Amino acid sequence: MSDTERQSPDAASTGTGYRVLARKYRPKDFTDLMVGQEPMVQTLTNAFETGRIAQAYMLTGVRGVGKTTTARILARALNYKTAEIDKPTIDLRVPGEHCQAIMEGRHVDVIEMDAASHTGIDDIREIIEQVRYRPVSARYKVYIIDEVHMLSTQAFNGLLKTLEEPPEHVKFIFATTEIRKVPITVLSRCQRFDLRRISASDLVGLFTTIASKEGIDAEPDALAMIARAAEGSARDGLSLLDQAIAHGGGAVLTESVRGMLGLADRARIVDLFQHVVKGDVASVLSEFESQYDAGANPVAVLTDLADFTHLVTRLKFVPDGANDPSLSEIERTKAAEFAQSVAVTTLSRIWQMLLKGIPEAEASSRPAGAAEMVLIRLAHAAHLPAPEDAARRLAEFSENGGGTRPSAPSGNGGGGATVNYQGNVMARGSEAVAPRPQSSGPTAMLRAVPNPNPQAIPVGRTEAEAPAPLVSVKSISDIVDLAGEKRDVKIKALVRNFVRPVRVEPGILDVNLTDGAPGTLLNELAVKLKEWTGIHWIVSLSRDQGQPTMVEAEANAKAQQVSDARQDPDVAAILSQFPGAKIIDVRVRAPAPEEDEGTVQAPAVAESEEGDILPGDDIEF
Repeated sequence: MSDTERQSPDAASTGTGYRVLARKYRPKDFTDLMVGQEPMVQTLTNAFETGRIAQAYMLTGVRGVGKTTTARILARALNYKTAEIDKPTIDLRVPGEHCQAIMEGRHVDVIEMDAASHTGIDDIREIIEQVRYRPVSARYKVYIIDEVHMLSTQAFNGLLKTLEEPPEHVKFIFATTEIRKVPITVLSRCQRFDLRRISASDLVGLFTTIASKEGIDAEPDALAMIARAAEGSARDGLSLLDQAIAHGGGAVLTESVRGMLGLADRARIVDLFQHVVKGDVASVLSEFESQYDAGANPVAVLTDLADFTHLVTRLKFVPDGANDPSLSEIERTKAAEFAQSVAVTTLSRIWQMLLKGIPEAEASSRPAGAAEMVLIRLAHAAHLPAPEDAARRLAEFSENGGGTRPSAPSGNGGGGATVNYQGNVMARGSEAVAPRPQSSGPTAMLRAVPNPNPQAIPVGRTEAEAPAPLVSVKSISDIVDLAGEKRDVKIKALVRNFVRPVRVEPGILDVNLTDGAPGTLLNELAVKLKEWTGIHWIVSLSRDQGQPTMVEAEANAKAQQVSDARQDPDVAAILSQFPGAKIIDVRVRAPAPEEDEGTVQAPAVAESEEGDILPGDDIEF
């Protein structure tokens, strides 16, 4: 007789009656754990057969994948004993002496502790004091600590020594959903097993088996919906299956499950996706309104649409994914068709817009209206060219030398202006601008290379007609001088100390900033340059190292002058005659003024190419 059959009379006698499916069909041995956790079962099987049993195990995974159940099965395997077998084993098909009590959590030598309610050092100190005593009846004294990441730092530190060198009769089994919160010193002392999410196909198989054992009529599409909603958790899935059985009056029907979960019909999600891809805004809104009136949650509609977009994208590269049993027939066939016809860039754009739109709908006080706005954006974007198409058209136009081509089509209801390839400007709406009259002379064509100063050239004027800068700026020193003329001491000091020029052209300034530069420096500089020069400036931060700042350049020049002065024989002789003397400054005199026409007074000693100090130079010691 199985454990389940033994427990049923007890449950009935206590008056509890019905047991939920998640408890009734909880795995009892490693054979049941094979659903989704094959790597862990194989590892434990080999370890038990070779006698390589660790002193501590760490089980981690999302909620409902079987961490606590696995810990109990592992404790049962460590203490397995029958009339024929008296050693640890993973073959638990025949119940042993301790199996029933361990699986029910009432064995005296298998101590379960919830770390969420026992977080302090006092609870761990109690465990440390008890480990010295041998088990009462079982082979090992097993401590199962659930949600171990909730322990305090002191509790973890108190457990380390015992965990590293426990008595031979003690085993530790930890379970947690937050493995990153467990100290590495604890993890290094445990064998870690990551329990994987159970795939939707495995969950569908599990639900089908349980429904058959319970004598419940269940539609495959309904079980597939529950499996997707469970998100890899068997416990969550069985709880939803329990709810679906009650909701459907003893049967699991597709329509009842869809209403229970607030989902949209998967076939109608496919229709909605088709309208979005076509860019038919009216059909999109009509389909969404119909689903909303039928009880679908607006956020669930967008989420299902995102899931179907992901499915179509995945089938473009993995066609075998259509064989997933959790997919309905229409999803399988339609997704394969869309995978052949819809471009990856379009699917990626839909996916990105849905990722941004779903949180908007969740946070909105009017989820239906927010969802409609997301769908409108999706349908409108269907008329926009893909990025590679736009780049290709621009490249072709550039290669043709800016010849006459028709203007680019616009999207649904889009606003703004259209520039045709003859250089004429037209506007939609009330602010229409008449095109320039055609002349017999050459016509300015639109060029593929963007103008660096778009704001400096009004509409209808060519670059040749653009106003010239009020002040010429060709170097960073020009900017510093300009700041000095405008009496802007702050900008002058910031530019001198923090700005490393990379490229300086009229209207364009690429720079690199040193450490400590204010975060608003580039914006302030762009505003000031536009104010001082009369043109718009593009000030950008470059990854190149750039030239030294003015302060760094002046310091380098001063250091070079001092170095050159030390090499001068006269200066060296002076320094040798005065021990402790040092050069603190070097000043170079300007050349002497002209005396007669065409005659220049020559110094007594000419300056050498190496930059030696002249006799007339001032040297301070």
